[in-house]
Amino acid sequence: MLTRFLRNRVVGKFREKPKEEQRRIRERILAFQIGPYGWLANIPTAFLFGRNLKMLATIYMTDKWNYHWYAQYYEDLLRKNRRKKINLLEIGVGGNESPTSGGHSLRMWRDYLPHGRIFGIDIIDKSPHDRKRIRTFHGSQVDSVFLDKVVREIGKIDFIIDDGSHRSEHILFTFEHLFPHLADGGIYVVEDTQTSYWAEWGGNEVDRNDLNTSMGYFKSLTDGLNWEDLRGDYQPTYFDQNIKSIAFYHNMIVIKKGVNSEGTRPPD
Repeated sequence: MLTRFLRNRVVGKFREKPKEEQRRIRERILAFQIGPYGWLANIPTAFLFGRNLKMLATIYMTDKWNYHWYAQYYEDLLRKNRRKKINLLEIGVGGNESPTSGGHSLRMWRDYLPHGRIFGIDIIDKSPHDRKRIRTFHGSQVDSVFLDKVVREIGKIDFIIDDGSHRSEHILFTFEHLFPHLADGGIYVVEDTQTSYWAEWGGNEVDRNDLNTSMGYFKSLTDGLNWEDLRGDYQPTYFDQNIKSIAFYHNMIVIKKGVNSEGTRPPD
């Protein structure tokens, strides 16, 4: 109750301020968080709100809450494994072309996963955000050589979040390249899938099942969950055999990895 009151109070007061003042406040907070004394805020934040992802998202100003509403789903996905040694990779550090901007969700993940290692990929050098348990890589999500290098340096990856370019062709390339490297039992998340319906982002405004769009592509994978029940000369793909579930939320897709070979069963 207290954290909800504080979150609503802080956000409410912030939204009452003029846009220009909001921008200045954000810049000052960000400068402090990535500065040499940022740890002075990190320690009490993690201690007081480490279990509350929505509050951490509010404090660190990530759009995963109060703008998009993803934090509630991430809490469900991560709650049981929150204190494990998780390797989490997020594609897209944020902040556009400024090296010192962005990094909000990386700091949120660091506090929510106290034993986790947090990695970020961005086409802009975001190394100013590197801290203990946070490391960024500079490169493109559609560069296979770069992605292979990232995988080698991280090792086992338990959780991947694509919050990168949001272009369908990039989303599909990155998923097909990185999902095979995801640990068994791992989770792959694609955010901001509304761009699947917007032509300027490489989406299709007419055919919602276009396989070249993110939504069309991932919807097509759902039949593969039942590949053992498909009749005829069907040859299962790697994704058919290694996707345990696919969940669709508003502007967000969650794919869980695992061996999918339960065998076909006739109905009772």
